[in-house]
Amino acid sequence: MAEWALNMADICPPSGADIDAARAAAGQLSRLDRGDGVVSLRAGTGREAIRLPMTVFRALLRMVAETGKGNAVAVVPLEAELTTQQAADLLNMSRPQLVKLLKQGELTYRMVGTHRKLPVRDVLAYRAARTVPSGIPAQEDA
Repeated sequence: MAEWALNMADICPPSGADIDAARAAAGQLSRLDRGDGVVSLRAGTGREAIRLPMTVFRALLRMVAETGKGNAVAVVPLEAELTTQQAADLLNMSRPQLVKLLKQGELTYRMVGTHRKLPVRDVLAYRAARTVPSGIPAQEDA
């Protein structure tokens, strides 16, 4: 498996022009979201169609819609692994706080030399479990 670098500092919020373009594109793309199978997209006249599986198209549509709301978007394979700093950033906590959770067995990890690597899938599941239904992260007890 190839290494995946996720640096939260490298993820930039969209510009005003990006947001406007994404809003328009999301509206157009949403009309193509029908059933299962494949979606064909063509960029301009006389261009070859790009065929996307519906699962990929829907992920693209969600990314465009989030950009249209002004949110920065990152794509990370669920099979990827994160460093402790990347996981801490994703969970909006300090790295020492994350290491404490690892020592308590709250999250799984593996050692690569002297470094801990955490599965993205597990970090996202942990984040979802500690988020209240409103979408706001639950407060940790002090």
